[in-house]
Amino acid sequence: MTQTYQNYIDGAFVAGGGATIDVTNPADGALLARIPDSDAATVDAAVSAARRAQPAWEKLAPIERAGYLRKISAKLREHRKELAGVIVREQGKIQQLAQVEVDFTADYIDYMAEWARRLEGEILTSDRANENIFLFRKPIGVVAGILPWNFPFFLIARKLAPALITGNTIVIKPSEETPINAYEFAKLVAETDLPKGVFNLVGGLGRSTGQALVEHPQVDLITFTGSVATGSRIMQTAGRNLTRVNLELGGKAPAIVLADADLDLAAKAIYDSRVINTGQVCNCAERVYVERGAHEALVERLVKLFRDTQYGDPSERDDLQMGPLVNQAGLDKVAAAVEQAKRDGATIVTGGKPAELGKGFHYEPTLIVDARADMAIMREETFGPVLPIQVVDSLDEAIALANDSEYGLTSSIFTRDINAAMKAARELRFGETYINREHFEAMQGFHAGRRKSGIGGADGKHGLLEFTETHVVYLQTP
Repeated sequence: MTQTYQNYIDGAFVAGGGATIDVTNPADGALLARIPDSDAATVDAAVSAARRAQPAWEKLAPIERAGYLRKISAKLREHRKELAGVIVREQGKIQQLAQVEVDFTADYIDYMAEWARRLEGEILTSDRANENIFLFRKPIGVVAGILPWNFPFFLIARKLAPALITGNTIVIKPSEETPINAYEFAKLVAETDLPKGVFNLVGGLGRSTGQALVEHPQVDLITFTGSVATGSRIMQTAGRNLTRVNLELGGKAPAIVLADADLDLAAKAIYDSRVINTGQVCNCAERVYVERGAHEALVERLVKLFRDTQYGDPSERDDLQMGPLVNQAGLDKVAAAVEQAKRDGATIVTGGKPAELGKGFHYEPTLIVDARADMAIMREETFGPVLPIQVVDSLDEAIALANDSEYGLTSSIFTRDINAAMKAARELRFGETYINREHFEAMQGFHAGRRKSGIGGADGKHGLLEFTETHVVYLQTP
């Protein structure tokens, strides 16, 4: 029988109070499970549980909160292979990457637990005699974490761990496309002694459950990862209650390749940054600007990498570089983007159509040349295994084209010239710039975008502080 999951609210598994949603395997369309499409009353129960639990959770010493986090990470490590298998089946991620996601998630929770002894405020000198000004970092309250489907397991930790270590409680809503891993996470949390109400999980669609969570007046911070369109709607709704938002949204990351670059390194790094998770990553390299003198050699290397890509059903093989796209809508979007590029005058070098595998949402790894800055393929996020390349004649031209975007999440440059690298670092208007390496952030860094790529950020000290607010105390003594 197909398993039907229940929400996790106030330390117990309970029904969702509404209809159910089918969860299928994108590699073959098989039904995997059903989850609740939770109604507003269920969301209210989850938020109310988090609200009740928050004062006592805040009063715990941070090192005590860290202890609970470490118990959760230990559970993840005990069940790492089973959890990776869930991600493979429901999201279509290749086995190696799914395992990396689980292991990185456990490491991330432990990393955030380490901040228990590093949380700090400030003491300022006052203009008055016998007075000190203290700046304390306090929790915000109840956090609503709304997750995407592309790295669904890791994003639980990216929102939960910093929220909990700083004294907040949380309600998580996973994507309806990939919710099973979150329910399995909740099962493991239930095996620990985490106080009830500190972590809550509700499943459902964005337009029902997500909407109820975002507009709830007792939510103090909404942290969301997903599309620009959804982020914009969340921000508008949150404005009614003046609820704080932290938004990681889309990207159209440029990769600049200068003529002096190590082209073997550049090609491999760009390839890895494009096909990872079948191109369904917001910080993937989405467009390439290559100096004319390196164009032919770079394309030659990329063609070989793209044509040699092994892809298919990751449940059946462990030697793949790519799995399927997440659903039919994703496949249709990628196919439409490539067809539009052809109509605009771009040239398909390899790939260019849905893969004929007989099942699932697979698209061929696709390399496009003769791209121009005015083409949609160079301006709109594709979110699939498609890479367009445009020739440029200088670094200045490449930087100008890279910055001419409504997005501003990640960027990269490949060059042996330190002066060129530093010029790009100064002038590229993006939250992150990778120099001579693939696009992939570190947990101790700060993952944040500009323009329509989001508000706020995650990871490291600065990501942790997103979950706190400042309380200023003026202490006058005789």
